[in-house]
Order: sequence, then C-alpha cells, then structure tokens
Amino acid sequence: MPVSTGKQDVVFEEDDLPYEEEIIRNPYSVKCWMRYIEHKQNAPKSVLNMIYERALKELPGSYKLWYNYLRERRKQIKGKCITDPAYEEVNNCHERALVFMHKMPRIWLDYCQFIVSQCKITRSRRTFDRALRALPITQHSRIWPLYLKFARKLPLPETAIRVYRRYLKLSPENAEEYIDYLRSVGRLDEAAVRLAAVVNDEGFVSKEGKSNYQLWHELCDLISQNPDKVTSLNVGAIIRGGLTRFTDQLGKLWCSLADYYIRSGHFEKARDVYEEAIQTVVTVRDFTQVFDSYAQFEESMIAAKMETTSEMGQDEDDDVDLELRLARFEQLITRRPLLLNSVLLRQNPHNVHEWHKRVKLYEGNPRQIINTYTEAVQTVDALKATGKPHSLWVSFARFYEDNEQLDDARTIFEKATKVNYKQVDDLAAVWCEYGEMELRHENYEQALRILRKATAIPSRKAEYFDSSEPVQNRVYKSLKVWSMLADLEESLGTFQSTKSVYDRIIDLRIATPQIIINYAMFLEEHNYFEESFKAYERGIALFKWPNVYDIWNTYLTKFIDRYGGKKLERARDLFEQALDGCPPKFAKTIYLLYAKLEEEYGLARHAMAVYERSTQAVETEERHLMFNIYIKRAAEIYGVTHTRAIYQKAIEVLPDEHARDMCLRFADMESKLGEIDRARAIYSYCSQMCDPRMTANFWQTWKEFEIRHGNEDTIREMLRIKRSVQATYNTQVNFMSSQMLKATTSSTVSDLAPGQSGIDDMKMLEQKAQQLAAEAEQDKPKPKDKILFVRSDTSRSELAELAKQANPDEIDIDDDDEDEDGDGDGEPDEVQLEQKSVPTAVFGGLKDD
Repeated sequence: MPVSTGKQDVVFEEDDLPYEEEIIRNPYSVKCWMRYIEHKQNAPKSVLNMIYERALKELPGSYKLWYNYLRERRKQIKGKCITDPAYEEVNNCHERALVFMHKMPRIWLDYCQFIVSQCKITRSRRTFDRALRALPITQHSRIWPLYLKFARKLPLPETAIRVYRRYLKLSPENAEEYIDYLRSVGRLDEAAVRLAAVVNDEGFVSKEGKSNYQLWHELCDLISQNPDKVTSLNVGAIIRGGLTRFTDQLGKLWCSLADYYIRSGHFEKARDVYEEAIQTVVTVRDFTQVFDSYAQFEESMIAAKMETTSEMGQDEDDDVDLELRLARFEQLITRRPLLLNSVLLRQNPHNVHEWHKRVKLYEGNPRQIINTYTEAVQTVDALKATGKPHSLWVSFARFYEDNEQLDDARTIFEKATKVNYKQVDDLAAVWCEYGEMELRHENYEQALRILRKATAIPSRKAEYFDSSEPVQNRVYKSLKVWSMLADLEESLGTFQSTKSVYDRIIDLRIATPQIIINYAMFLEEHNYFEESFKAYERGIALFKWPNVYDIWNTYLTKFIDRYGGKKLERARDLFEQALDGCPPKFAKTIYLLYAKLEEEYGLARHAMAVYERSTQAVETEERHLMFNIYIKRAAEIYGVTHTRAIYQKAIEVLPDEHARDMCLRFADMESKLGEIDRARAIYSYCSQMCDPRMTANFWQTWKEFEIRHGNEDTIREMLRIKRSVQATYNTQVNFMSSQMLKATTSSTVSDLAPGQSGIDDMKMLEQKAQQLAAEAEQDKPKPKDKILFVRSDTSRSELAELAKQANPDEIDIDDDDEDEDGDGDGEPDEVQLEQKSVPTAVFGGLKDD
C-alpha cells in the first residue's frame, strides 16, 4: 500500500510489514534498522537509500549506519564518469555525515579518498585540511600518509612542498622522506638546506638506518655535484667542517670539495684544494683517493685542452698552455713516492725506516739530503722511535764522510753521543761507528781515544739495565764497545794496555765465554801460559754450566797440550773440577779427554775407571756409544777377556734395543774364544727381550750359532725358548687387545638393542682372532725352507734317519733314551731341522749311552 512521506511515496510489500512494525515499536534500535536494511539488500537503490535516510533521521549519531550508508552510496556510483551529478549527491551525503561524524577518522579517510578519485585538487586539499583540523592530533598519523601521497602526485611541487613543511612540524623524524622528494622534483637548494639541518641535529635518528657520517657524505655529494643549484649554503665551510669532524674519512671529503670547484669552473681553486689535501692527509687510503682524483682531473684538463685546440685551430698560446699542463701532470706523477712518504711520516713522525726512504728519494740532491737528515734527527724522539734511531745519525755522518767532510761527520757523531736513546745498544753502536770511521781514514790514535772515552767510567755509575738512568751513564758496561776496544788494543796498543782492557772487562763482570777464550789466547800468543790459565780460571769462576763448557773444553785441551804428563796431578784435579756438576749433555767430551790423558800419560786402570764413570754420567742416548768405546779400549789394553764384565754391565743398564746389540757382540766374542756354553747362555738371556716377530735377526743369528756349534738338544732347547718367548709376547698382545676392545665397545654397547651387544662382541673377537692367526701364519717358516716337524710319536732312530737325509755322515742315536727332547721333562718338543743347512758337526758329538 502506498505511504506518503511528504516528498515521494513509498510502496511497502507484504514482507516489509513485520520490519515496519518492529521499527515502529523500536525506532531507536540500530539492530532493527540493520535487519530491515539487510532484508532490502536486493531492492532498488532508491528504496534502500530511503530506508537508510529514515534510519539516520531517527539515529543521526550512529557510526554504523553512516558508515554502511556511505559505503553503499559509493558502491552505487562506482564505474560512472566523474562528471556525473550523482557524485555530487554522494559528496553531499558525506558532508551531512561529517556534521555528526567529524571525529571519526575512517569517515574522513573514505571521503578524502573519494574526493581524490574525482580529481578535484583544491577540494581534496581543503578536505584534508578540514580533516586535520577536526580530528585530534593523535589521529593525524592516519590522515598524513594519504595526504602526502595525494600531494606527491600533483603536477606542481609547490603544494606538496607546503604540505611537507606542515607535516615535518608534527613529525620531524621523517625529514629524509621530504629530502628525497625535493631531490626528485629538482628542488636541490631546499633539499641541501634540509639535509644540512638534519646533519647538524645531533638528536636526529635516521629511519633508514643511516649514520650521521653517511648523511654528511650525502650532503657533500649533493652540494658538490650541483654547485649551480645550491646557493643557500656555504659549500666550502660545510665541507671543511666535515674535515674537522670526520678525521678518519678525509679523502672523500677533500675530493667532494675539489669536485665542487671543478663543476663551478674554478679549476685553480680545485687544484689548490688537491694540493692542500695531499699535504695534510695522514692515511694511505685517503692519499690514494685524493691522488687518483687529482691525476684524473689533470688528465681531463689535458684532454679538454687538446680537444678544444683541435676544434678551434692551434696557436702559440695554446701550445704553451698545453705544455704547461703536461709538465704539471708529469711533475705530479714524479712527486708521488715523495708525497706518499710524507703521508707515512705525518702518520708516524718517529718512523726511522721512512726517514731513510725519504733520503733515498732525494738521491742526487745533496742540499735536500742534508735538510732531510737535519729534519729527521730533530723530529725523531729516540724514546718513541720505530726502528733504530741511531742509524739516522750514523747515516748522516756517513753522508758527510762520503763527501770528504770529516769535520762535519765528527760533529754529527759528537752530537749523536749526547742523545738520550732508549737502549744502551744504540749509543754503543754510535761509538763503534765513530771509531770505525776514524779507522777507515787511518786515524788509529783518534779511534783508540774515542773508544777509551766511550768506556770511561762516568762520575755517576749505573746498572746496565737501569732504565731510569740515561744511557750515557750505562754505556761503560756495554760489551760491544769493550770488544771493539780490545780488538784495537790487540792490533794497535801494547801488551799491558790490552791486558788491562781484558782485566777491566772481567772486573765489570760483562765478559762472555768467548771474551775469556780470546783473552787467554792473547796471553798464550805472547807466551804467558800461566797467565792464560789464570784467565781461564777467572772465566770459570764467572760462569756456570752450560756456559762454562767452552771455557773448560779449551782450558783442558790447552793444558794438556802445554804440559802433557808433566803436571798430571794438577791435570787430574782440573778434570775433577770440570766434571763436578757437569750436566750429562756435556760430559762425554770431557770424559773422553780425561781418559785420553790417563791413557797417554797416566795409568791404564785410571783410564778404565774414567771410562766406567763416563758410562753413568753421560746422557742415556750416549751410553751405548760410551760402552762401545770402553769395550774397545779395554780390549786393546787388557785383552778381550777383560771386557766380559763390561759387557755384562752394559747389558744390565742399557735399554733393550742397545742391550740386544751388546748381547750379540758379547756372544760373538765368546764363540770366537771357544766359550760355546757362555755364548749359548748369553743368547738364552737375550732371548727374553727379543720378540720373534720384531727381532727375526737375533733368532736367525742364534740359529746359525747352534747349527755351527750345537747339537740336537741345544736346537730343541732354542726352539722351546723361542716358542715360550713368542707365547709370552702373544699373551701380552692379546691382553692389550682385549683392553682396547673393551674400551672401544663400552661406548657403543649401551646404544645397541637387547641381544645385539654380545653378537657384536663376538664378531669383533672373531676378527681379532683371525688377525692374530694371520700374524702367526706369517711367522711360520716359508715353504722353501722345507722344515720337517718331529712330534712325540717320532723315535730317535727316525730322527737319525731324517738327519742322514740331511747329511750323508752316519749318526748313531740310542733308541733306549726315554727323554726324547733332552730337557728332562719326559715330554717331547717340536724340533725344527733344516734338511739342507744342518752340518755334520751338529750331531757329531752324540754317542750311544
């Protein structure tokens, strides 16, 4: 039925009656209106809009109704031309909504976006401004991103600039975004001003994570690359301010300043900047940056001049200008090593090595060399120097010497001796060089006078290592100066003056073993033998082992050469003093010298006693050698039988490796003497330290011995001992293997499932058994030996028959012997016989019982 609303009539359908009745009952219920609106979603737009209007008339303050209504109206005109009048109707709806919803940022955002989509610039800007005025400041962060996005799309940047300026008053931390926009639209002057303000603001934190140094470099690049567009800033002052602020990155800043002048057309100013830069930078990296940029600038200037000349024709002025630029570029390249050296010296003015390099760079220019040396010795602080500061003074004096200006060289040396060096060695080197210069020019008296002056005892004595005292008070204890003085006195002075120098060296307690030996040799050359021996004794009193070894060795040798056996008791006393406290490392030589003395001039038994003492006094590694010497000398003096006790002692004290060798030699000696039983006993004793797998040579030697000198019983005994020893070593190996197996499996057993542990252990044991079996198989005789095994069921007659096969000589063996193996135990052993190598002598001594 039609219902009149005053403007238009609305026709209600039957389905609308329940909703209408509910609205009449609850006209202020948003839920009732929303259910009605939802029911009419598919109705014509005019009907739906009318219901919204009726609802908003009753509830004008409902955000939900307004939001849905405005969204519905925007949806209805979507896709239409922006000139359609319907857009204005929707705009009016938004205006009516904002009367009540002016504090709702979502309504403002939708309205602003809707206005922007209509391309109404002025109205959009005013709407944004109204939104900012209406909303509290805490909600502005929702409006500004859309506002700025709209402003950036405008064809003229002036509006966006003004918007950004307002925005930065609220959010100054977003200045980088504004700067980027200004650079994108070509407003570089204002961008530089803003960037300078950001750099000067110490509290500014970059949202892009840039450091203050990076921002400064951006500013320098901006103003240096655009000198014609940046007019509001003093570029030179800004970049120079950066030079004082960022001292670790000067190269790029200097290049930026020079680039600014180049782009401005001020080429001479740019060149001045480059020159100032390479004269002030202190790091090689900065110097490299500036120098490369400088060289590139000069090359570009030459190229530009050549291009201009070729285009416009050539005249005399252009030629002069081009040659000037080429000369300037060549000079720059030539100066590079010197400029780099200057950088390193600015970095560390106390670097002695760099000062020497600087002098070499000036080679051929005496005036510059003198100036450089003068500057170096005035600049370098000896206490802070890197390198040896005295070398500068010495080189300076050597330069004057090479130019035959000895007086100037002496002046330099005199000044050098007054410098407070850090080490005494430096001052000593200066004195020595001073003396050597005089020697080179044959001023011998002057050289002696200089070194005597250097070694003169100062009025205030000081210890050599007392760093609190100046080096001038400590140089009198420098061995370097005293050694040179001693050499000069030997060559140029008298005997007494030389002797007094050596005596003073010893009295100052700065002598070395070599000085003592030199002193003694000097006295010996002048036939003062007892004085030389006293010098040795003074040196021995000064030093302890091992430093005294060379002195003792020389002293004892010289004493024996001098007196031989004339002063035997004194010589023995000296040897006993030398051996008292002598370390085992140095005892060998002294003992051999002592024994030689006794052999040549003393008693043989004394020599043997010395040899015996030496076997205990030397190092463990040298005992074997000493025993060999002892045995050889004993055999030569007393005969080979006297060496038995020595062999026995050697076997007792030497390790197994050397004891085994001694046993073989001992047994060989006894066998040569015909003492077969003794030799066999030695072999039997030695067998206990010979694993058959490792010492096959020993067992082969014993086997050959038994073949030559033994019989059936001895061979059996040897084989029994061999099996016993092998079993002993196998037992030890098996025990060690089981321990290793237990250690390796203990960590894995816990990880196995139940029942798996025993199986894996068995597998490993089987593998170990197979390995041992393989080793035993390798120890068996080779097939080519053709060895026959005689077991318990073999009679002696059969054994004899086997022997006859090996030897055509007849051998009688008693069949009634109950003990077949000859060892008394009644149990036969396995006997190994070689068919082809057993001679008749092995069994020749056996007769029937």
